[in-house]
Parts: sequence; structure tokens; C-alpha cells
Amino acid sequence: MMQVTFQNQPVTISGNLPKVGDKAPDFCLCTASLEDFKLSDHLGSVLILSIVPSLDTGVCATSARKFNQEATSLDGVKVLCISEDLPFAADRFCTAAGIKNVMTLSDFRKDGNFGENYGVMIKDSALRGLLTRSIFVIDKEGKIAYVELVPEITNEPNYAAAIEAAKKCL
Repeated sequence: MMQVTFQNQPVTISGNLPKVGDKAPDFCLCTASLEDFKLSDHLGSVLILSIVPSLDTGVCATSARKFNQEATSLDGVKVLCISEDLPFAADRFCTAAGIKNVMTLSDFRKDGNFGENYGVMIKDSALRGLLTRSIFVIDKEGKIAYVELVPEITNEPNYAAAIEAAKKCL
């Protein structure tokens, strides 16, 4: 597994990071309205999973804003921002920031081991229990088309590469 750091200190990430071409593990996450959001219910759509530790940090907020801006030109692509944040807090952030093109999803219920199944659960450091910054693009058939595990948690992901991968899936 690739080494991940937080403020240049090594961080242990657990789980199984899916590879390009793998079937995306199904998941059940919580929407802002406390509904279940299951990957299996959204096959036929191209999905960008922007996974962040918490929207209450500058880099995570920037990431959500950037994907919100890019999503306006991505017809047929759903952008999902996934964190451990409570659904209420994520919804409040999106409302205050004017984010309307990104759907926030929360893993706070821990239904189905999302962090472990996607290989993004932080096991140690001050951020243990949160998800590490990463991007997955899932094609219409539910296969992984792009993976980025951001090496330094405080850095932004490669937006252009993720968006290009999503466009190729259309």
C-alpha cells in the first residue's frame, strides 16, 4: 500500500484499496436527509467519490467547492463528497458555501465498512477514525475507473485527472 502522511508524519491506512478495473464495493452511506444512499441503487451513473476527512477543514472545503464548480459541466456524472461528518454539519456547510452540485454523504453510521472496503480508514494519528483524502471514479457498470490516494492528507487531489477519468466513462 502507498504511504500516506499527515503533516509529513506517517499514517496507517487500513482496508483494501480497490484498483482500476475492480468491481466497486457496494456501500450504504447517509444523505443529508438521513436517507440511505447505496452504490447498487446508482448503477448506470458515473460517480466521482471525493473522500475527505472533514468538510470542517480548509482543504476539504476547497475540494468540495472545486468539484461543485466542475460538476456544472459534467452532465451524467454525480459528484459525491464522503466524510465522517454528521449529515447535518455537511448540509449546513454546503448551504453556507452555496454548494448545489455535490451530494454529501456521511459514513458516521458505519454501515458496511466503507472505510475498510475502500482502503481509506485512518487507523492512527490525530485523525484516527476518519477517512483519508482520496478520489474514486466509478463507471456506469460499477467498476473502478480511477483511483487516487492523496499521499499527504493536507494536499488537494488531482481534480483534472479525476474529471478526465469521469468524462471517459460517459
